[in-house]
Amino acid sequence: MEFGKLLAKLRKERGILQKEVATHLNVTVATISNYEKGVHLPDLNTLIMLADFFDVSTDYMLQRTDYKASIDTLNHHLAGDFTVGDLLNTVMELDAHNTQSLLDYYELLVMRNSIKRVK
Repeated sequence: MEFGKLLAKLRKERGILQKEVATHLNVTVATISNYEKGVHLPDLNTLIMLADFFDVSTDYMLQRTDYKASIDTLNHHLAGDFTVGDLLNTVMELDAHNTQSLLDYYELLVMRNSIKRVK
């Protein structure tokens, strides 16, 4: 998918008008329209502002990943100084055995959490 199509998709999914995006970026509606049509691409600062506005990562905006989480999500503190990003980095370093153990535990936690919701 082209950048412009993704931008239009994000905007429409959230029910946001081009005018609202333009106001946030302090640009014209024509500029947003040109981004969506693929006539122009935003500069780096504008890309960051778009990602923040839609609460997604710049990598998602650049279509380098399907993972939408924003930098705020990755920096979210789970406990103490431990963030979501720290958790992801740790998971990526696990060997195959520990990865499988983590997935098994994940399934157990999901089941336990769903049982709590029913009560």
